[in-house]
Amino acid sequence: MAPFRKKPDFKRDRRPASGRKPARAVEPDSAILYGWHTVEAALANPKRRIRTLYATENAAKRLAADRIALRVTPQIVRPDEIARRLGPDAVHNGLLAEADPLDAPDLSELPEQGIVLVLDQITDPHNVGAILRSAAAFGVKALVTTARHSPEATGVLAKSASGALEYVPIVTVQNLARGLSALRERGFLLVGLDSAGDADLAATALRAPLALVLGAEGKGLRQLTRETCDRTARLDLPGAIKSLNVSNAAALALYVATARLAG
Repeated sequence: MAPFRKKPDFKRDRRPASGRKPARAVEPDSAILYGWHTVEAALANPKRRIRTLYATENAAKRLAADRIALRVTPQIVRPDEIARRLGPDAVHNGLLAEADPLDAPDLSELPEQGIVLVLDQITDPHNVGAILRSAAAFGVKALVTTARHSPEATGVLAKSASGALEYVPIVTVQNLARGLSALRERGFLLVGLDSAGDADLAATALRAPLALVLGAEGKGLRQLTRETCDRTARLDLPGAIKSLNVSNAAALALYVATARLAG
């Protein structure tokens, strides 16, 4: 499913249920956030401005029961109204928010500590969202990606991230090789993950600040990206299948790198 497919807005309902307002069309620069964990995290983030919040009656009752602070009054809608906006496969849990995109920091603003993840043209929003979720779990300082060939931080990506968008800043660069060089100048060790890497990541000398660079499934790291890295490393697996989905590989690499840096 696309990150967010524009559906006919709620105004097409000629007779909205009593007490329910038909909603306006989505503003083109809105971040679309849906699902319980995604919207809950956005509501708790003071840096996220919520423009409009749609909730089913059950979801609104749950928000009140969980004492979740609401910065906007939710518009009560039917579940099928949210489903029409998002598509039949979206699991929205009765919540949909339109919000301002979060401010993106510059590379120069990243702390010179810990781990950052760098994505080389990973375009699947499910994968990027899952990577963000793992990044939040391991305390990653930022996710670096390119302005082109990367999904927007909205819709499916936000849902797959399960709230992680609110915890891991996304840095967008125009040219990845130049971005990597800028990280190196700030002291980051650049390690590209590659199935033909020089050594197993678990046996590779690591230090902080560390940038782990991941390529798209199938294509892997582009040649210039690989050449720009200080070294490449692989994930040696004991089973019959030697490759992982990129989001699973990111989680495993973060586990290995975090343990190595802590040791």
